[in-house]
Amino acid sequence: MSDDEGPADGSAADDAFAAEVARARDLLDGEEIEAVHVGVVRDGEVDTTFAQRSDGDAENEGLRALALLAAHVRLVANEAGAEASTVAGDAATLAGRVERIPARTDDLPEE
Repeated sequence: MSDDEGPADGSAADDAFAAEVARARDLLDGEEIEAVHVGVVRDGEVDTTFAQRSDGDAENEGLRALALLAAHVRLVANEAGAEASTVAGDAATLAGRVERIPARTDDLPEE
């Protein structure tokens, strides 16, 4: 199945996923985007990328990156039904345990 094709079985879960992918593509088409962080999980493998526009404003580059991280933490917390502070703390703990970003979910440290 190509990226442009719809789900083969037409299930509600596949339809919801396809709608989220379409929404992400629409967001990426916007000219006002300042930064983006994308993570893709496929067959247990995790690929991520991050990019931001700087406009020569070094002072605010870090702030934009932190704002993007904060938005991501809030989204994960909402999806998990947890407090954002809990998710942020767990992420900070995990970040402190790994020397590099794991390429596969199987490479995450044990709790």
